[in-house]
Amino acid sequence: MPSSSTVIIFVATAVVLAASISNVAYGLTAQHVIDSPLLTEKIGTNRTIKVDINGKGDFTSVQAAIDSVPVGNSQWIIIHVRKGVYREKVHIPENKPYIFLRGNGKGRSHIMWNKCSADNLESATLRVEASNFIAFGISFKNEADIGSPFTSTNQSVAALVGADKVAFYHCGFYSAHNTLFDYKGRHYYDNCYIQGTIDFIFGRGQSIFHSCEIFVVGDKRVEIHGSITAQNKQTAEEDSGFVFVKGKVYGIGGVYLGRARGAYSRVIFANTYLSKTIVPEGWTNWSYNGTTEDLFHAEYDCHGPGSATEGRAPWSRQLTEKEVAPFMSIDFISGREWLPVY
Repeated sequence: MPSSSTVIIFVATAVVLAASISNVAYGLTAQHVIDSPLLTEKIGTNRTIKVDINGKGDFTSVQAAIDSVPVGNSQWIIIHVRKGVYREKVHIPENKPYIFLRGNGKGRSHIMWNKCSADNLESATLRVEASNFIAFGISFKNEADIGSPFTSTNQSVAALVGADKVAFYHCGFYSAHNTLFDYKGRHYYDNCYIQGTIDFIFGRGQSIFHSCEIFVVGDKRVEIHGSITAQNKQTAEEDSGFVFVKGKVYGIGGVYLGRARGAYSRVIFANTYLSKTIVPEGWTNWSYNGTTEDLFHAEYDCHGPGSATEGRAPWSRQLTEKEVAPFMSIDFISGREWLPVY
C-alpha cells in the first residue's frame, strides 16, 4: 500500500497536469513566462536603439528613436527605453512596423503627456498605427485633469491602438476617462495594469486581455456608475470584441463591467476575480437606444463578491464551457500566426 506522502504527491501532480492540459487547450498559457528575454529571443534580432533620458544612449527622446527607424522597416528592431520619465507624445506611424518598444519595467520606464481634447486621437500619449508592434515593461500615462463629465475636456487617452497585430506585455495604462482606446485590429494584452473611471477600455478592437489588472477609480461627479468597457461592435459580421481571461477587477466606488457602445457590443469576462466594485446589474445600455437582443455581454466562471449573478442585466449571459471555448483560445485573434511567443 502506498504511503500517504506518495498519495499526496500523486494527487498534486495530477491536479497540476489537469490544469496544464486545460490551459493548453485554451491556448493562453505559454511554455515559459513571457518576459523580455523570451520576447527578444523569439523576435531574433540584434538591432537595438537605446533611449536614455540622461544622455547615455543613442537618443534622449523616445520619438526621436522611432523617427530614426527606416520607412518601410521589415525586420524587428528593439527600441530600449531605459528607466526614467519621458514627457512626450509618442507616435508609431503606419509605415514603421516591426518595432519592439522595450522598457525596464512599468514601474521604471514611463511615457507621460498631459492633454485633454474632444478628439481621442489628439489627446493620446501613445498612438500606434503600425502593425507588428510590441511594447514591454512601460507605463503610458495621460495626466490631464478630467474636467467636466461628458464634455470635450474629458477625453484624455493614455494609448490609442489603431493597427493590426499589436501586443503589450507587462505594461501600465493610466488616465481617468477613456484610458485605453482599443480602436481597431487584433491585439493581445498580457499581465497589464489598466486604470480609469468611465469607458476606460473602449473601441472596436478584437482583443484578448490575459491576466490583466483592472483598477477602477470612482467618479462621484456623475449619478450613473462608471463603466470599464464600451465596446463598439457595429455589425454581426465584425470579428471585434474584448475578452478578459483571468486577472482581476477591483477599485473604488461602483462600476459596470461594460456598456453598449454599438448594436453588437461584445465583451466577455472569464475566470476573472470581480470585487464588490462591480454593481449587481453588471452591464448597462445607458445612452444606447437600440434593441438589446444583439448585445453579447457575458461572463464565465468568474469569482469574488462582484460575480454574483442575481440582479444581472436581463440581456447578459452566463456562458457554458462549450460556449466560452472559442473566446478563451488565442485563436480568437489568430495569435499563432503573428504573436512571436506562439
